[in-house]
Amino acid sequence: MKRVYLASPFFNEKEMEYLEQVEAILAEKGLQVFSPFRNPIDKQVEVGSRQWSIETFMKDIKYIKWSEIVVGIYHGNYSDSGTAWELGYAFATGKPVILIHVGENSNLMVHEGAHANITLEELRDYDFNQLASSFYTGDML
Repeated sequence: MKRVYLASPFFNEKEMEYLEQVEAILAEKGLQVFSPFRNPIDKQVEVGSRQWSIETFMKDIKYIKWSEIVVGIYHGNYSDSGTAWELGYAFATGKPVILIHVGENSNLMVHEGAHANITLEELRDYDFNQLASSFYTGDML
């Protein structure tokens, strides 16, 4: 069972809808998924405090390192700086990044760092054992 870190924004209804769809697809594929949204820090720490910030950051780093593959839900240029950082860190540590494009465009730094650039529909048939590579062909900034 492959270990997957799921990088995604989850700050509004649209982002949550995509997150839930991707989580369901990855579960159907039998992947072991760590989703920061589903796994906040365990301690009773005030959200927004310095301690919460440090512990959340360190937990996400731990699970990016734990993962074999990072899947990112990407809403296009300027969609979420935290997600972009996680994807860049994954690239820098040698993890293959599977980028799911759900937006209208892309920033070259994000899609060029991805091993595969796919749509949500393509995710349904994507083989995580083969890890086929693909390039982004849409509008870029």
